[in-house]
Amino acid sequence: MPPAVWRIACGRGSPHDTGTFPEMTEPTPQPKRRRRRRRPASSSPPSPSTGSEPNKPEKPGDETRPVAPTKAETRRLPAFPGLSPDRIHVPKTMAECKAAADEMFAAEIAGFDTEAKPTFKAGEISGGPHVVQFALTDKTFIFQLHRRECEKVAAELIASKRVLKVGFGLKNDRSQIRSRLGINFNHVLDLDQCFRKLGYRGQIGVRGAIGALLSLSFPKSKSITTSNWAATILTPRQLLYAANDAFAALKIMEALQREGHLE
Repeated sequence: MPPAVWRIACGRGSPHDTGTFPEMTEPTPQPKRRRRRRRPASSSPPSPSTGSEPNKPEKPGDETRPVAPTKAETRRLPAFPGLSPDRIHVPKTMAECKAAADEMFAAEIAGFDTEAKPTFKAGEISGGPHVVQFALTDKTFIFQLHRRECEKVAAELIASKRVLKVGFGLKNDRSQIRSRLGINFNHVLDLDQCFRKLGYRGQIGVRGAIGALLSLSFPKSKSITTSNWAATILTPRQLLYAANDAFAALKIMEALQREGHLE
């Protein structure tokens, strides 16, 4: 079966900032005879109306550009109904890995994310990803790559052009995957790109996207995100976090489809 082809149909955002700044001119020196009339220097910035500093050009559409809710705002929203622990599967044998892969090849689309052991010292190398997550509409499979069976099947899915991998910030995942597994990351949909075309700036991330699109909260615990993802046995909190990160990406993609932003 040929791979599914997805097109982002989001509206155009504002033009990108070029990163250039208006040229500054040296102030005209005051004549010596008027030096006694100079006013004391002010700590306030000069008013644009004085002409002493060029006005920065405004970007068209800035006043109407959509903004993702803040962390404080999302905390007041209802919680995202993620997967329960019984819907989270951690394959351990080759048979279990292949059975999970068969489900994903049949679905052709999966929410995707990875986790890596964090680094805290300069020059320290993580060696990740250590965990790879694939989410379907009612379950998530979590592959721990220290198991050779899991590494082999996860690599096959990541490189496959038959399964569309949907997630956020996949540029970072791409470089880690190439470094760890030596394969290309094929057939992906980075939702950050779609939100940028809708007018959002930078990487909106899963928390902001859930708040903006579904009006739900998606809290993230720093103690979990910075935990040891290379551990042989993951904690229940780690499994829940990893599973729902990938599951939420799939639900956001479905919401974008419903609103006509994906064809």
